[in-house]
Amino acid sequence: MAARRPATIEDVAREAGVSRQTVSNVLNSPAIVRDATRERVRAAISHLGYAPHASARRLRTRRSSTIGVHLDPYAGGISGVVLDRFVHALTEDASARGLRVLLYAARSPEEEIHRMGELMDGGDIDAVVVSGTFHGDPRTEWLVARELPFVSFGRPWGADDFDSPAHLWVDVDGAAGTRAATRFVRDRAGSRIAFLGWPAGSETGDDRERGWREAMHEAGDAGPRLVAEERVALAREVAARALQEHELDAIVCASDSLAIGAHLAAVAAGRTSLQITGFDNTPAVEALGLTSVEQLPERVAAGALDLLIGAGGAIEQRSALPGEAHVLVEPRLVVR
Repeated sequence: MAARRPATIEDVAREAGVSRQTVSNVLNSPAIVRDATRERVRAAISHLGYAPHASARRLRTRRSSTIGVHLDPYAGGISGVVLDRFVHALTEDASARGLRVLLYAARSPEEEIHRMGELMDGGDIDAVVVSGTFHGDPRTEWLVARELPFVSFGRPWGADDFDSPAHLWVDVDGAAGTRAATRFVRDRAGSRIAFLGWPAGSETGDDRERGWREAMHEAGDAGPRLVAEERVALAREVAARALQEHELDAIVCASDSLAIGAHLAAVAAGRTSLQITGFDNTPAVEALGLTSVEQLPERVAAGALDLLIGAGGAIEQRSALPGEAHVLVEPRLVVR
């Protein structure tokens, strides 16, 4: 008599009368499933003797199959929605791959290192995804030294992150985004284009400024470089002053917060047709009808997991080899 084949997640879904995703949610995020549905799925699991592959792997390897992700402190503002989308997409994608995500909070790099150490030593996590990297980041240096598998949302910002990267990373090509935005407003409005960005020294901000400079250089144009901290009110003041001092056809901005400030200044000056582009494509600029660069955080999340997970579906430590150690996501210009 042939041995009975092991039950699959599809068998459980059929038995319980739910979708495959609902079964996955019961296994990995039961709190988001209604009580009655959760009990029906668990009854089907018990009846069929279903053993989730991830659970079996955890028992066999004594690993948690869990990825630690830092939850940034709430700071208000407009552009934080991008990281929210990234964490949501990462959690959903990891669940579909039989992995779990554990969120932890920390208010500084030093506190985050301490928290990662606690989670690692307690066997709570097998890997980490860090975000907001910067040159000389002590978190990534600590992770490399501890040999904990990790990937960063953000480049190492070293001398050569592509051919000789310090670690695995995934990032958005900010320069490509502002380059596309600059070309777009030049074709639509004219060549007198300013860039409104953060103070120099922000790796992400400098990368976005580079795209504007490259597009202006290739067209033989030049424009003022405006500076403001990441606050709508400050951006409005800077843009208002620039509109008095320069004849501008457009302003390319390093973020949606800066773009909203520039938009308010343009409206106050009677320049409602001034072309302004943002970066992040948040609901706020969508409501105002402003063109913006979409970072595609769902692709970033998928790229991060692809780098962390080996061919067998398990988290593994990988070498940062040229061509295999990074994923650079090209953003999309959303025209309005």
